[in-house]
Amino acid sequence: MSGVDVITFGCRLNTYESEVMRSEAEKAGLNNAILVNTCAVTSEAVRQARQAIRRARRENPHARIIVTGCAAQTEAKTFGEMPEVDAVLGNEEKLKSASYRALPDFGVSAEEKLRVNDIMSVKATAPQMVKHIDGHVRAFIQVQNGCDHRCTFCIIPYGRGNSRSVPMGAVVDQARKLVAEGYREIVLTGVDATSYGADLAGTPTLGLLAKTLLKQVPDIRRLRLSSIDSIEADGHLFDLLADEPRFMPHLHLSLQHGDDMILKRMKRRHSSADALAFVEQVRRLRPEVSFGADMIAGFPTETEEMFANALAHADDCGLSFLHVFPYSPRPGTPAARMPQLDRALVKERAARLRVRGEELLNRHLSRMVGTRQTILVEMSGFAHTENFSLVAAPELTPRDLVSVTITGHNGKHLTMQVNAAEAA
Repeated sequence: MSGVDVITFGCRLNTYESEVMRSEAEKAGLNNAILVNTCAVTSEAVRQARQAIRRARRENPHARIIVTGCAAQTEAKTFGEMPEVDAVLGNEEKLKSASYRALPDFGVSAEEKLRVNDIMSVKATAPQMVKHIDGHVRAFIQVQNGCDHRCTFCIIPYGRGNSRSVPMGAVVDQARKLVAEGYREIVLTGVDATSYGADLAGTPTLGLLAKTLLKQVPDIRRLRLSSIDSIEADGHLFDLLADEPRFMPHLHLSLQHGDDMILKRMKRRHSSADALAFVEQVRRLRPEVSFGADMIAGFPTETEEMFANALAHADDCGLSFLHVFPYSPRPGTPAARMPQLDRALVKERAARLRVRGEELLNRHLSRMVGTRQTILVEMSGFAHTENFSLVAAPELTPRDLVSVTITGHNGKHLTMQVNAAEAA
């Protein structure tokens, strides 16, 4: 091989940062290298990263393999001891060309491979400009990094550090450049995006940032949020949902569970009633809105009754897209020290929660049949509606916004007919 290849695991923020890494590594003159951008959310994500590293070495025996990302930040020694790995970079170091210029030589000790600093010492997030993301027609802008909360199951604050925000002016500048590059949709992303602005002068909010973007960059056709914590939603966000058609009617919520005792043991800041009140308020403002959510099955001490409350909560909230995680104990987190459930039971409950997710998606797609929608066509031959429903669009051109009528679905995606007389 030649050049720089990137293998990415995990969230949209990692996807965004992988493009920054590629750019910075190439700027440093790195060649014949594979960058592995890891995720630490679950032990399975770490296992998959290690497996990918071993496979990459077998297929590229002479390439330099550099491992970074959240798992590398939290388990640096583990990756440094892998014989397939040439260097380990921290989450802050991976975004700087100087890190790639200063890589150790081949054959150094496990300790010498490590280039991982204390992430908690990082106090600011510099804006990173990405002109395109391979394979994506939607542009991502990182507006925030890190997290100040300490949910008992979560290792991510130790991989990302404390919450820090990108100044609003820098976000506006990036949006202008991305629109000039031809992007029709922009997605604001972060580790805890709804905490945006608490560390900036004047403490702007995520909702105010979104309002400002749409005002100062009027050519943005669609603006979307990647994920939010509903308890942090602000009045500006509700204003956008009520009054701004360019603000997309889809919110992915960090719910995690639906039983109040489990939510307390997770150290979440909302109750099941809070979450339900939020989705009901949003639906009153924007009836066509859809909701996705992260939910964990098999959290320590979860009884069958508590799990049943989680299933019922997904129904009560009218979720359309369910992202299910079987609970995975992460070393160093409080939940890892709680009484654990049998792994077979955890997997069985996760499977049941996924079945409920399939039922909810089927119900959502059925409601979409017969409606008119504007879709953004992806590179894959699929498209997304404004409320993020997937549509098969094999004959349409990527990046186009197209007006269609939804004709049916197969339980996973919608089918459509183009409204030829209408311009999107």
